[in-house]
Formats: sequence, C-alpha cells, structure tokens
Amino acid sequence: MQAATKERSIKSLSDGLTSYLARDQVNSVRRAYFYAEQAHDGQYRHSGDPYVTHPLAVASILSEMHMDHQSLMAAMLHDVIEDTGITKTAIKNQFGNTVADLVDGVSKLNKITFSSRAEAQAENFQKMAMAMAKDLRVILVKIADRLHNMRTLGVLNAAKRRRIARETIDIYAPIANRLGMNNVRIEFEEIGFSALYPMRAKRISAEVKKIRGNRKEIVGQIQTSLEACLERENLPGRTIGREKHLYSIYEKMRSKRKSFSEIMDVYAFRIIVDQVDTCYRVLGAVHSLYKPVPGRFKDYIAIPKTNGYQSLHTTLFGMHGVPIEIQIRTEEMEAMANNGIAAHWLYKSSDDLPSNTHIRAREWVNGLLEMQKHAGNSLEFIENVKVDLFPDEIYVFTPKGQIFELPTGSTAVDFAFAIHTDVGNACVACRISRRLAPLSEPLQSGQTVEIITAPGTQPNPAWLSFVVTGKARSNIRHYLKNQKYSESITLGKRLLNKALVNFGTQIDAIPEKEIDDLLQQFSLQTFDQLLEEIGLGNRMAYMVAQRLEKANPKNSPASEHKNDNDQSGVLAILGSEGMVMNYAKCCHPIPGDPIVGHISSGRGMVIHTDDCNNIAEIIDNPDKCIAVTWDPNVEGEFSVEFRVELENQRGIIATLATTITGAEANIEKISTVERDARFSIVNLSLNVKNRVHLARVMRRVRLIKAVTKVTRVKSRKIRKTIKTPLGSN
Repeated sequence: MQAATKERSIKSLSDGLTSYLARDQVNSVRRAYFYAEQAHDGQYRHSGDPYVTHPLAVASILSEMHMDHQSLMAAMLHDVIEDTGITKTAIKNQFGNTVADLVDGVSKLNKITFSSRAEAQAENFQKMAMAMAKDLRVILVKIADRLHNMRTLGVLNAAKRRRIARETIDIYAPIANRLGMNNVRIEFEEIGFSALYPMRAKRISAEVKKIRGNRKEIVGQIQTSLEACLERENLPGRTIGREKHLYSIYEKMRSKRKSFSEIMDVYAFRIIVDQVDTCYRVLGAVHSLYKPVPGRFKDYIAIPKTNGYQSLHTTLFGMHGVPIEIQIRTEEMEAMANNGIAAHWLYKSSDDLPSNTHIRAREWVNGLLEMQKHAGNSLEFIENVKVDLFPDEIYVFTPKGQIFELPTGSTAVDFAFAIHTDVGNACVACRISRRLAPLSEPLQSGQTVEIITAPGTQPNPAWLSFVVTGKARSNIRHYLKNQKYSESITLGKRLLNKALVNFGTQIDAIPEKEIDDLLQQFSLQTFDQLLEEIGLGNRMAYMVAQRLEKANPKNSPASEHKNDNDQSGVLAILGSEGMVMNYAKCCHPIPGDPIVGHISSGRGMVIHTDDCNNIAEIIDNPDKCIAVTWDPNVEGEFSVEFRVELENQRGIIATLATTITGAEANIEKISTVERDARFSIVNLSLNVKNRVHLARVMRRVRLIKAVTKVTRVKSRKIRKTIKTPLGSN
C-alpha cells in the first residue's frame, strides 16, 4: 500500500515538473528520489510514514517555487548525510559537486559535542550562513525543510513541539521575512504560535471568526466605494480585503499594549494594478475619496525595503471615521511581496539577470559572513544575526545621496560601519542634516548623515552601549579584543622584565629551553600567551620571574645587583598603555602623585595613590602590589575630583564652569549640595594633565569672590564591613 502511495507521489511531482523542467532534468530528480528511498530504507518518521515522504514533500514545496532541478535533487537528499552512512563524496560521485555542496550546506552538524542546545543551534546556523554565501539555494532548501517539519508538528510531544516552534519564530520566520518570502513567514508564525500558545491562538481565532460576521457589511461597503472610485477615474486594478493573521494580532496586542478591539477596528485593503505609474494615480484617487491620516504615508516603491518589498502604504479616515489601511502595488510587486527571493526562480526567463531581491539577499549573506568572521563565538554571532533580522527599517542618505537601510534606533556609528568597517573604526564625529550631533543620537528616516573621521583613532568601548546593528557590534568587539590582547602582551613584557631585574637578568637573556619548559608547566602554547596572562593580572610577574631564576641558577641573586636607590626595577607609567592600565576611581591618581600598582585579575594593573585607604592592607604584599612611578613624558588626561564650597549667588555655577574650562580642564561631572540657605558645596570631576595643571585650576577657582574653600577629594574611605577592599573595582 505504502509503495503504491510513494509511487503515485513521485509520479505526481514528476508530472508537475515537466511544465518548467526539461525531461532529462526531471529524470535526475527522480533518480535522486530513488537513491534517497534506498538510503532511508527502514527509517520512519514520528507519524509512522516512511522517512522518504519527508524529502519528497520538501521537493514538492520547492517545485511550487519553480526551483531548478539541482535544488530539488538536494531536497531529496538533504538528510542522507546526517541520517544514513552515505558520505558527501558518494553523493558527489553520483550527482555532481553542486548537489553535494547543497546537501552538505543543508545537513545539520551532528558530529560535534555542544555544551548547550543554544550553542548547537548557533553553530548550525553559522555553518548554514557559510554555505549560503556559496549558494543561496541552500537557504531555500532549508526553509522548505523547516516548512514541512512545521506542517507535521502535531505528531511530536509537547516539549519538542514548543522547542521547534520557538526556534522557527526566532530564526526561520525572520530569515523568510528578510528574503521577502511573506507567505512562508506567515505560515511559520501561524503554526509556531499555535504550538507555543495553543490556548491564546484558539481564543484569538474564535474572536476573529466572531468579529468577521459583524464586519462583513462595512468591509463590503468600503470595497464597493474603492472599486467605484477606480472605475470613475478609469484606473485598472483589483481590490482585495486583507485579513490580519493571528500571530500579528497577538504581537501587536503584546508589544503595543493594544486591546483586540483596537487592532480589529482598522480595515485593511490591497489594490493591485498593472504598472508603477498607476500606483501613484490610484493613491491620488483614494486620497480624494477619503481624507488621509497625516504622517501615515510610506513610499516603499521609490525606496524599497531591505528585502526588496515594494508598495505604497497609506491610512485613510473612512466612513464614520473608520480607519482604513491601503497598500497599492503592481502584480509583479505582489508576487515579489509573497515569494521574495523565490520569485527569482518562479518568474525568471532563461536570459534574466538576477533580480534586485536576489542581489539584496546576496549582500545580506555576505554581511553575515563578515559578522561570522569577527564574532568571538557562535552564540555571539547568532545574537548579532537576531539583531540584524530586523522587521523595521529607517532610510538615511550620504551627503552624495546614496541610500542606506538601517534598523530603527540606529546611530551614526551604525551608519559609519554600514558604509565600511574602516570608516566605523576611524569615526570621531558626525553631522546629521548638516548640524553637528552626538554619535549616540538615534537617526530618523530621510536624514542626511556625514561621518567625520580622523587617522589613528579607534573604536570606543562606550559605543557598545548604543549601537544597534550586528555589523557595528561585532566589529567594535573584534577590534577591542585584538587591542586588549596586544596591550596585555606589551604590559606583561614590561612587568616581567621589571621583575627579572630583581634577579639580575632580562627576558632576552633567558635561554629558549627554559621558557619552553615553563610554558609546558603552565600548559600554554606560546610565550605571548604567558605575557598576556601576566598583563591581565592572571599570573604574577614576580612568581614567573622566580621560576625562571630557579631554572637558571647562573643568574646572580638580586642583592648582588641592586642597591636600595636603584630605580631600574620600578615600572614607569606612560599614560598610553590602553585598556589594561586602569586608574582607580577611589583616589583618582594623576601625574605628580606618589603611586603604587595593584595587579587585579582579569583587568591588568590598577594605579592607586600610595596613601589610598583601599590598598592600605595590601600595599606591602609583593604578590599584589608593585612599585611604579610616572614617566617624565607621561601623556593624556586624568580624572580627578575636587570640592568647592561657595556662597549662593545667581549664575555662580556658570562662572565656575567658565573659569575651569578657561584653565584648559574638561568638566566630566558636576553636582551641587546645599549646605544651608547661604552656602552650597559643588562636587566636580575634571580631566587634567598633572598636579601642576590641577594646582593652576584650583588657584583660578579660589580667585572667584563667592568661593570660600577649594579641596581635592583624594580617597573615599572604605566601609568597615569589607575585609580586603580593592578600590580598583
């Protein structure tokens, strides 16, 4: 019985394929089916059907999109590598390189042990992204595979149903949306919603059916008036009412906090016409029929969405103030909106160039590849991809008029990285619609954005708090990781050299064999890894130096080489060490202050003033603190806090700020506390170059008549409940 059913199914598929494929291509698809049938012999799905019915169904879904014979063959064979003993090489020998690569791209990873299901999903998608870059058909086979799995979800247990539904809504529905495949996206969301929240889906479905009867008369009246309007203006086109889908109703209720009746009060229609010119004429006609709602018109024909979607959107005040949403598009745009990238195969002629949607999809996949290259791991990659699969876009322009699509909430930094990674890395400021603006300001559609760059600049870690796009986030993280790695090695080398001075030697004088032996003891691969660990504070330079000295007894002991006044073992602080050199927030050391270095695990070195309360208990511990001094040529600006007591006067804060900036110091933070009715205390956080600069600032502040006292806040006292406090943290 089953054999006859399978034979009928493959015959039915073959007959359908003859409408657009050559006879030899149809035969190749049949051959792939029989190969899969033999490979999956004895395997059954949860429904009890022979396993081969699944690849056959996947191929049938692709045949509806008029996919080429190689995609259909890959669909027939897509589970062969994973579920049977057949190798990619065997498929290559039987069906050629292209089909084997497609099958390999779609096959799941099954030989790697993952620490979690999330990581497995992420690795899986990462592999798929790389395969997509080689051939876009991989994603279409994968989407068809997932679509059939969703259609047969009912036979699985509840936990598995929910897991697959959640993954589909989180990853596959947005991918289908990104590729413009609206019909597939809706089916993913509707089935997924019913599997995740069966009770909610039933309730909303029942309400929609109930309200449909009540709305029938109004829908008919609006549709009749729209059709009559088109006829009067002699405009060819068909008008159809749009049904809202259960998942979209649920999402609007949840995200926009709207009631069911508020969402269903809007009546939606689509007008399909013959050509682009007619779209705009129809828009004028419906605007003369009903008043348009200001600010609710969108022209996606002139500026298509990222996934290639094109249409005119407008909202009107209908009869009795009923809101009417109208989409106006051509037949071609309608096909593109429903099928997206699949329309490239569904409607193309043999000599067609790739469609815009096809080109956009390839650009997106190439963007995924770049993100994958810079991501630290697969979970970080998929987090960036989820951000990138955005449903809403804004459209901004370069000064030369080039359009860039970005997710809602994007900033100038996102825009800079969208132009090019190098532009993002060198970005220092921006002009939004010709005015200087903060880099963190969210962009709005229609704005012109100009990025100002400067050579030698680098991404700021603070950007991660406001960037939106996956590309910007992954590039900033990648740059900062590399920067921290190189800075850790440099600091680690200086710390180890400083420690080795105590033993009368230097790194260059240590025999290579001793370094190799030490790396073996620490289970490290390279000397750079050891230096990085020292720079990050994960290993003490003094302990490493001690081990090297024990391994090399020829070195003289420290006492023979170093007198009490010798400063060669003191580390000089340059101020340009980067992220692995931190300045304590408790005592705010600045050049000119006597200082000490505290090694903090994972952070590198934290500089404190030598009288800081927070290191009082560990300052004499050589394992935790080391002697440091300011280099004579120290550069940069350093944060410092001071307190000003002054008499309350009109405009005194402005006078104070002007005096400080006049002394070339930058105010980071300012706060005021009223001491009594007559006097106030102003706490300031400034950036200064050194103690001399600070003294100049304080001297100028004292000259203000209203000021009664100026003091530097050196160190916050620790709480008694903390036994071994580290102000660095």
